Amino acid sequence: MAETIQTDIAIVGGGLVGMAMALTMARAHAQSGLSVCLLDAGDPAARANIEADGRASAITATAVNMLKALQVWPRLADHAQPMREIKVTDSQTSARGRPVFLHFDEAVSRAASAHMIENRFIYDALWQAIGETGTVTLHTGHSIETADWGEAAARLVLDDGRNVSAALVIGADGRASPLRASAGIETVGWSYGQHGIVTSVAHEKPHNGIAEEHFLPAGPFAILPLPGNRSSLVWTEREEFARDLVGGDDATFQAELERRFGERLGRIAIDGPRMSYPLGMQLSKAFIAPRLALIGDAAHVVHPIAGLGFNLGLRDVAVLADTVANEARLGLDIGSTAGLSRYQAARRFDTLTTALTSDGLNRLFSNDNAALRMVRDFGLALVDRAGPLKGFFMDQAAGRNTPLPAIMRGDGV
Repeated sequence: MAETIQTDIAIVGGGLVGMAMALTMARAHAQSGLSVCLLDAGDPAARANIEADGRASAITATAVNMLKALQVWPRLADHAQPMREIKVTDSQTSARGRPVFLHFDEAVSRAASAHMIENRFIYDALWQAIGETGTVTLHTGHSIETADWGEAAARLVLDDGRNVSAALVIGADGRASPLRASAGIETVGWSYGQHGIVTSVAHEKPHNGIAEEHFLPAGPFAILPLPGNRSSLVWTEREEFARDLVGGDDATFQAELERRFGERLGRIAIDGPRMSYPLGMQLSKAFIAPRLALIGDAAHVVHPIAGLGFNLGLRDVAVLADTVANEARLGLDIGSTAGLSRYQAARRFDTLTTALTSDGLNRLFSNDNAALRMVRDFGLALVDRAGPLKGFFMDQAAGRNTPLPAIMRGDGV
């Protein structure tokens, strides 16, 4: 007879958001007494490698609070580069001069607006912290064949025949989310016909913590500071051209990169693998179903123009953990639709606002319309001169304009 694994919470997906969910529930284990298992078809530890994920994430102030509460930040601090200024330009690809239309700095945001950290270090820190808790059961290397959403518990059948029975399943299984599909949850969204090219570069001169976002006709080109004389690039291009660049020869890639990078940081050299990802917007029509809650990319995928994808996922984690802990404290069913609906209600507005803002910015700036450029540059200049408005945008990006659980306010788990 096949083995049945009994757990209160089964988290499916060992990416950044899934591991953050597992760690958050583990830290709260002493208070809630809930058992947690993390399932992944691959090996989460293998993702702590620049060849597996060459991206970097902008960690906002509220997300830093959360990582400190989870006791992960000490592992990350030496790999974190404070983003002290953000400069926004709007120009042609070949333009030598790029006037700054919008400028954010610490005087506006009251602190470093974010910290840039390479994803490989975040993977490693979360994975090591999970292992040290001793309260998260790991089941890796096996995919889920079927899911049954029962009235009293969910049952997941693994490809080795084992069953997992859980009061609550948390889907952190990515934008294609088989769990979401099995629960009959539909999505709404579209492709932008763009790919995000990601790599890192070493440069001759120091960046001084300054991030640059160049709005070019094909899409945004972001230079994001990393520790040392290195920067992470998020380079948006039309799909076919992006594929040709990433799959092409080094000399062509370097030449196209130099056309866009500018001369502020001196000579540059590629310092990491080059990868590309399709860009689009996708929102789940529901974030919950009986016995199921969706987080991260399984619930929402947004354009990386504002660099908020991982931060949105961490807000999902914080709110869901808070919701589950409150239900458990009251002796209620943690997988009931009534309880999970509070999570969904809390996350809907923030997610929709961020998705639509990112979508609107990408559509507004990813074109070469001269009249539209004149209007948007005038708008950027107005925002740049309005201190309170700039502060509002920075607070919105950091999540400070959204009601937050204690863990993101700096009040602990």
